[in-house]
Amino acid sequence: MGHILVYRSLRFAAAAAASLAVAGMLAGTAVAADVGAAPGAYPPPGAYAPPAPPAWIVTIGVEGRVEPEFLGGDSFTVRPAPIFGLRRAGTPEQFRAPRDGAGIALFETQNLKIGPNFKLRARRQESDSSALYGLGDVNWAFEVGGFVEYWWAPWLRSRAEVRQGFGGHTGVVADLSADLVVPVTPALTLSGGPRLSFASEKALDPYFSIDPWQSFVSGLPTYQAKGGFQSVGAGAQARYFWTPELATHVYVEYQRLLDGAADSPLVQLRGSPDQVTFGFGVTRAFTFQQFW
Repeated sequence: MGHILVYRSLRFAAAAAASLAVAGMLAGTAVAADVGAAPGAYPPPGAYAPPAPPAWIVTIGVEGRVEPEFLGGDSFTVRPAPIFGLRRAGTPEQFRAPRDGAGIALFETQNLKIGPNFKLRARRQESDSSALYGLGDVNWAFEVGGFVEYWWAPWLRSRAEVRQGFGGHTGVVADLSADLVVPVTPALTLSGGPRLSFASEKALDPYFSIDPWQSFVSGLPTYQAKGGFQSVGAGAQARYFWTPELATHVYVEYQRLLDGAADSPLVQLRGSPDQVTFGFGVTRAFTFQQFW
């Protein structure tokens, strides 16, 4: 009788253990299924949020220029000039020489930049100088084109700009330059180098040619300016960053008028082929998110 009871107890214990093992396996499978399904069933917050729009840095400023009253003149005046620049956030502050046109690099590598270029040439009024008497006014000129900039080394930049004029003149102009760029301290940068400018006949004509009527009124001989090299020269600049966003600069630029510009009676009789410009400016950078 005792043996029968022991036998039945062992059978019962074995059945109970088997039942618990099966239940544990089923529970483990269910938990694993829940864990595997959780990521797909409940995506983390923001998993499908659209990417943040790119940020841009716009640099604006103003500078005062002490320059000849007109291109080819020998008397000086003071004029304000705007400064504008645009670059992608995260890219380094772009070096800018005083005679660079405004633009943005649409194609950019470590050494090469290519993009559109814009420059505004101030109008020339007969009332600006007694030397312009009888020559009439020349409207504002808007020059639009492109630029190519190449850094041969971290301290040597070359740049070429080609632009088509609208308004005051309808010719083609080109500016070539090279600059040594020397960061003296983290805040102060010195730079300078040679300059060369080219202008077509239509670009020079409004500023240096003299037609028969202008000759009659002004007393200057008639003259037709021919396209070619407009000037050669050099420039130097010092720029200081007071903060990462705020900077000031001073510069001097010299250019010697050549060929059709230098031979104009306006320059020979009432002006000078030697042109010097002094400038002082301040710029401020602002960051904004692209909204389109």
